Amino acid sequence: MNYARQQKDPTKQTIGFLIVVLFHVGLGYVVVSGLGRSAIEVIKKPLETKLIEDVKPPDTPPPPPPPKLAPPPPPFIPLPDIQVRTPAPNAIQQVTTVKPVEPPPVAPPAPKHEPVVVPAVVDAAKSCRSPEYPAVSRRMEETGTVVLDFLIDLDGRVAESKVEQSSGHPRLDDAARDAMSLCKFKAGTIDGKPERTWARIRYTWKLQ
Repeated sequence: MNYARQQKDPTKQTIGFLIVVLFHVGLGYVVVSGLGRSAIEVIKKPLETKLIEDVKPPDTPPPPPPPKLAPPPPPFIPLPDIQVRTPAPNAIQQVTTVKPVEPPPVAPPAPKHEPVVVPAVVDAAKSCRSPEYPAVSRRMEETGTVVLDFLIDLDGRVAESKVEQSSGHPRLDDAARDAMSLCKFKAGTIDGKPERTWARIRYTWKLQ
């Protein structure tokens, strides 16, 4: 029932009729204005073609000519040795009655002798006063033996001192070096002349 109504609807028929009329009107305008002809001419116009030339690679310079080599020197041929004999001169001996002077005899060099070195005389018991035992070391019962090196000057006094072997307690080392540095010893000699020499003293700290 509804399908039959849709088929008989006058509105839809009117719209279809208007579409057909507009189509025919547009087609007629195209024919009259010549748009169709221009479209046909565009289609019929021949196509232009262009040939693209191949790109040539850049010209490369020709390779340099080979270097000209100098011809080798001629081979060396040594000349033959030619010995020329010269005549011997006339041997004439000159006779004289003067006796030649003989040079004076050269004295042999004096034999070298090693210098006689006498070390310094170090007698701490006679020329030194016994160092005082540090009170702190005595209270802590510190003991030990210290070895000291002294540089004895020309007048027998100590010019320099150092600890060669420690007693194990710096207080005892310093006390012994300070006391021994005030001593005066007999300077050493080299070939009988006083010279500065090193001497070594060993001092032992004991608690009594």
